[in-house]
Amino acid sequence: MSDIPTPTVMTIGIKALNEERHIAATIESALAAARPFGGIVQVADSGSSDRTVAIARGYPIKIVQLADPTARSCGAGAQLAFQGIATEFFCLIDGDMTLRPEFLVAAARYLREHEDVAGVGGGVIERNLETEEFQIRAAAMSGERHRRTGIVDRLDGGGVYRVAAIESVGYFSDQNLKSFEEYDLGARLTHAGWKLARISIDAVEHHGHGGNGYRLLWRRLRSGQLSGAGQVLRGAIGQRHLWIVLRQLKHLHVAVAIWLWWIILVGAAIFVPAALLPLISVPMAFLAYRRHSIPLGLFSFAMWNATAIGIALGLCRRRVDPRQPLPATLLR
Repeated sequence: MSDIPTPTVMTIGIKALNEERHIAATIESALAAARPFGGIVQVADSGSSDRTVAIARGYPIKIVQLADPTARSCGAGAQLAFQGIATEFFCLIDGDMTLRPEFLVAAARYLREHEDVAGVGGGVIERNLETEEFQIRAAAMSGERHRRTGIVDRLDGGGVYRVAAIESVGYFSDQNLKSFEEYDLGARLTHAGWKLARISIDAVEHHGHGGNGYRLLWRRLRSGQLSGAGQVLRGAIGQRHLWIVLRQLKHLHVAVAIWLWWIILVGAAIFVPAALLPLISVPMAFLAYRRHSIPLGLFSFAMWNATAIGIALGLCRRRVDPRQPLPATLLR
């Protein structure tokens, strides 16, 4: 096939919530990437209270907004960006990312050449390393299996998807999920016989959240964003991809270990109080060694305990049918 795909085969969806600082650069990068395809750019806004929508109106793009802001979630934003499109491929990015045009062309070519592949991702360049969370994430990228080149189980950081593959599993993103929506989609696609791939081309630059890492962690816990893995498990109960989730999702395995550790701590506090100090200090020392930093080790310790709390809450969270369309308002 030719290097430049045939016209109007691509929709680029941008999910956004209060991204006035980055949305202009994101839209401009998407328009430049869509140009060789004669593609469509669509912003899916989850009820921004800043100038995100006003800025987006200045560009020749489609804008849809979640009709009920209380239904907002990472999964709902992604599903809103997808629903109603009618192109061969769909690219999803966040409102604080800039997209590289060469990745879009390479991803579309890869999908055309590999008919059993449902989605293609590339490299994610973290530009904001101010907070501890993003420092840990950037350092871990080379070691995480789903970040490496080749067949992967999810496309964190966005990617280009074959729309026919998404339609074969019913919906793009589970609107119930506060996070881990990429993993949930990957599990459903994998069970249906599809593959996901990551290629050795940088796809996006991610600017992320700034500020104090512990305040950001507390905000993620309060908003339910740390409950994603628990919500994925609850949604998989009774579904055919349940065993994939139980077998592959590392966050669930770590959460179970932490829950058991909590039980041991309670037992030690009652029967062997002298054992409390080593039971707490040894995991903290291990994480500090693993992160090659005492501050990052302490933050990782706090993050995993907060995540274990979030996962437990996610298992109890009420769900709606993820196949039902999200009510939305067409703003442009």
